Amino acid sequence: MRAGRLISSPATFIEKLMEKVVQAGLPVWRFYTGLQLIHPQLQAMGYAWRRGQHVEAIARAYGIQLTSAYIGSPIQEVREQGHAVRYRLDKITDKNHLLLRELKADGGTDYFAAPMSIARNGPPPVVSFATDRQGGFSDADIEDLTRLVDMIGAIMEMHIEHGVADTVANTYLGRQISERVLNGAIRRGEGEEIRAVLWFSDMRDFTGLNERLPPDQVLELLNNYFQLVGDALSSHGGEILKFIGDGVMGYFPAEDALFLPMVTAAALGAARQLITDVEAANEARATGGAEPLRFGIGLHVGDVTFGNIGTEDRLDFTVIGSAVNRASRLEGLTKALGVKVCASAEFNENCPQPMKSLGVHRLRGVPKPVEIFTLPD
Repeated sequence: MRAGRLISSPATFIEKLMEKVVQAGLPVWRFYTGLQLIHPQLQAMGYAWRRGQHVEAIARAYGIQLTSAYIGSPIQEVREQGHAVRYRLDKITDKNHLLLRELKADGGTDYFAAPMSIARNGPPPVVSFATDRQGGFSDADIEDLTRLVDMIGAIMEMHIEHGVADTVANTYLGRQISERVLNGAIRRGEGEEIRAVLWFSDMRDFTGLNERLPPDQVLELLNNYFQLVGDALSSHGGEILKFIGDGVMGYFPAEDALFLPMVTAAALGAARQLITDVEAANEARATGGAEPLRFGIGLHVGDVTFGNIGTEDRLDFTVIGSAVNRASRLEGLTKALGVKVCASAEFNENCPQPMKSLGVHRLRGVPKPVEIFTLPD
């Protein structure tokens, strides 16, 4: 409890803990615990250890509780009944759960699982131990393991809460901004000026699609489109900053001007990937008789302020500055010019890849006409 709370990784904590358990003389051969998550894709994360091996982290997707791996298992028994269970593995039959039969086949002799008391509402996490010692666990071993479960509960609860904070922040803010917020950048008006490539992409005719399609299809369409945008950005070093209706504001940080050529090239790579991926998606949509997805992308390079805006108790961490406005206006010009990508002269100046000029045009809210560029192909 002194050293364990200073270990940031649950897997590392469990591994070091089990080393101490074995050194203390407890005949533990296998350890497992599953920690519930608040996560958009995963329901829980399991941690499995065997003597002489490293801890294995096992992601549990939503729906695991509906599978044979869980139904009828001792884990279900403990979670739903709230008390410890013990199985002498030499006495189990074919009617017992597959997990117990597998442990017996691997040489296990005894199995003990207990609920771990934590403050969070809902079914408790379960900790299980198995031994391969002839004769199984002694009564004193079971007492020690029961005490051990109580003692590690505080440490595992800390990991659960840290995991919830990290996941929620990453899910709703993005990786880089969540790091800033969790590290203390949470005061209103606090900001930092950075140079970045700004990305703004928007679906075309979304209002019409919203009128023509039922709500569940609109939601599915948006999620599929956003996934394609997110994949294109993340695979080239960019990040989604926020969703604005059917639009996506993204950015590629370039804190040093020396990196701008690489960053602008990466943004173009993301744009090309999105074009290719949407074309493939549209082929599949056409097969099903669905309308094609159409979109535009605006790209600009400029200085923006990263910071908190809002009320005293409700904040939004965002980027502000004229560069954001220009990226949005550039995207709006894609429809009028009949292209998928519109980039500013500043973007073109810093981009090592050749781009095609579309001439000088006016952007709403920008005093002087500006030269616009697009992909050469």
